[in-house]
Amino acid sequence: MTQAEGYEVERQTIKGTPVKITSYQIGNIYYCHVANEDPGAVFVRCEGDSREQVLEAAIAKATERL
Repeated sequence: MTQAEGYEVERQTIKGTPVKITSYQIGNIYYCHVANEDPGAVFVRCEGDSREQVLEAAIAKATERL
């Protein structure tokens, strides 16, 4: 089984809501999810070919949904 590499967690505030943005790579695919700080529910998930691509897409979706 392939393990996650480059696991990073970043805290930001989007539209006044504190969120936790988690990104990592498995194989050649990068993954990112955005969760509320409290209660910790993930409300955005993205995957793509680069970390920058998935971070940008996840933050854009989170901004739309908040």
